[in-house]
Amino acid sequence: MEIRLHKLHLSPNPEADADLAACRRLLANGSRTFLAASRLLPRAVREPACALYAFCRVADDAVDGQGSPAAAVAALRQRLADVYRRQPGPHAADRALMHVVHRFSIPPTLPEALLEGFEWDACDRRYETLDDLQDYAARVAGTVGAMMALLMGVRSPAGLARACDLGVAMQLSNIARDVGEDARMGRLYLPRAWMREAGLDPDAWLAQPRFSPALATVVQRLLDAADALYARVDAGVAELPLACRPGINAARYLYAQIGLEVQRRGLNSVDERAVVARSRKLVWLLRALVMLGPRRARLPAPPLAATRHLVQAVAAWPLPLAAVMPPSWWHVGTRLLRTFELFEQLGRRDQQQQRGSLGTGMP
Repeated sequence: MEIRLHKLHLSPNPEADADLAACRRLLANGSRTFLAASRLLPRAVREPACALYAFCRVADDAVDGQGSPAAAVAALRQRLADVYRRQPGPHAADRALMHVVHRFSIPPTLPEALLEGFEWDACDRRYETLDDLQDYAARVAGTVGAMMALLMGVRSPAGLARACDLGVAMQLSNIARDVGEDARMGRLYLPRAWMREAGLDPDAWLAQPRFSPALATVVQRLLDAADALYARVDAGVAELPLACRPGINAARYLYAQIGLEVQRRGLNSVDERAVVARSRKLVWLLRALVMLGPRRARLPAPPLAATRHLVQAVAAWPLPLAAVMPPSWWHVGTRLLRTFELFEQLGRRDQQQQRGSLGTGMP
């Protein structure tokens, strides 16, 4: 049954409007891809999503920029606790997040797990198996998928499981694309057990990262795991309000194209970073607009073991007092064209950065 909810703006007063504007400025400086994708979302979802992503951006920067990641995470957890007590600190992102988590009844388990994922990044955690890697992806991306689903009014276990699937799949696509870039920063996300099975020593490879046919088999396995999750997403999209489906379709289609581009380049994501051609982005953005009636799965798959605790946390948390949902969706076409224009700009910037990094040997 399609969800029908009322239009209700996030910001109830001028102070909240100012906080939301500060969140947009923050994202404009470091999260342009999110801003591009968010243009396909209705305003009633886009505004709280900006607040949510702004806090994520602040948290990620705080953990990466601190000498002690553990201390940074402890401080962020205290800020998050203050948000849930309705006593946010002096940060605009915290105040904006307070409105979001209470209005949409987001359990603290979700943002807490996200902070844990940032901590894992800063501590260079090792991932032996695909299950280990999915534990990481569940924290840094599955949590965001679940929170976005809540902003869209989806709280069913099946719908949340599919939202988490999408987040994890997108993270796996990112990892497959960024193998060389991550390695040059001293990070390795490919399952180490897979590398050993392919005849590669993970630590020796990380010290001297280079592409090989053996590495290609590992990257392909990761893309296969992502594709298996993308295939499960239709059932989740079918639970979304119609107005939200183009934006979520765009995310899943464009991220799936990242994996296909890696394959087109011979699975070599060490020496170059795959960039999806603008013409293909346009094709899939148009498909995102028209494919609004995906088939529901007859036997919904259970959540991944890595995301089960996120789904359970929502089930145990009180329902929101007021339903919040977007207005009519007939302006999606205009948003689609504007989004494509911004993706074109981002594509040109990525290509320029890639040429510069190839010239300097730096990521």
